[in-house]
Amino acid sequence: MSATWLTHLQQQWHSLAWRPWLEALSKTHTLLRYDPRGCGLSERHATDISFETWISDFEAVIDAAGFDRFPVLGVCQGGPIAVEYTARHPERVNQLVLYGTYARGRSKRAGSPHEAEKAQVLLDLTKLGWGKENHAFVQVWASQFQPGGSLDHLQSWSALQNASTSAETAAQLMRVTFDIDVQAAARRVRCPTLIIHPAHGAVVPIEEARILGGLIEDSRFVELDTVNHMPLANEPAWQQLLDELQKFLSRDRPEPDREALAKRLTELTRREHEVLNEIAQGLDNAQIAVRLALAEKTVRNHITNVFDKIGVDNRYQAIVLAREAGLGQPQQFTS
Repeated sequence: MSATWLTHLQQQWHSLAWRPWLEALSKTHTLLRYDPRGCGLSERHATDISFETWISDFEAVIDAAGFDRFPVLGVCQGGPIAVEYTARHPERVNQLVLYGTYARGRSKRAGSPHEAEKAQVLLDLTKLGWGKENHAFVQVWASQFQPGGSLDHLQSWSALQNASTSAETAAQLMRVTFDIDVQAAARRVRCPTLIIHPAHGAVVPIEEARILGGLIEDSRFVELDTVNHMPLANEPAWQQLLDELQKFLSRDRPEPDREALAKRLTELTRREHEVLNEIAQGLDNAQIAVRLALAEKTVRNHITNVFDKIGVDNRYQAIVLAREAGLGQPQQFTS
């Protein structure tokens, strides 16, 4: 999950806006999250904050986790990061989910009236009222994201603001989002993409989500009937969102033809065959790199090619198919 503008890995579990997301997604998937520079548990006094550093940070987190091929979820500000990463690494992202997000930041929406004035007001309010429960900013912020929420929701937003970052950093992060434009990257996205957007939300105009739908070739667009940018857990839109996510992310490949698999194995290069054999023994990328005297990046590239050739999405499927084909047996040594 690419990082949003406002995060704190621990505090989000107490957030009335975020906890339903975390609970739902972590029940059925391994959910990889991180705090971007300047936020949460990451370095709070970062100086080099830009869209490009957000991309490089996302790349570093994924590489450190050792993920090979995986779905990416981008929510709000995390959407452009997810789009750019997917465009740059088509061999690694097999599905893309974009929720409540955009391709163009406020400063790039030339056709939208008074965007510059709105942006300046938002920056001023951020500097003056960040994390102050009784300040107009928190009330404006909460009513933008969850106008259907209660006083408890407002207090929850205030707590998350206080925990996540300082007013100065929040304004700096916001300025970066204003100048984002990933329209060119969106045109290069080739994996299946699900775009979901609240139909009546105030945070990101629905037209911006429709632009994404027009740019990404293999995409499906879903509108939620809600005024809440972050749907409340007790409204129908939340269940619709979960249903759409589950249906999209659980799409299964048909069972592979075993004869076809045997033929595909003959199409692997010698090195790819060696890598698959190590995978079948349960080794991770670092261990494979040591065994075969390769760089980890080279191992990842081989794994991507192997998965494409044998028709699997993840390591578990590769292990099952490889072992059925007789790979992964411990080497026998004689003296």
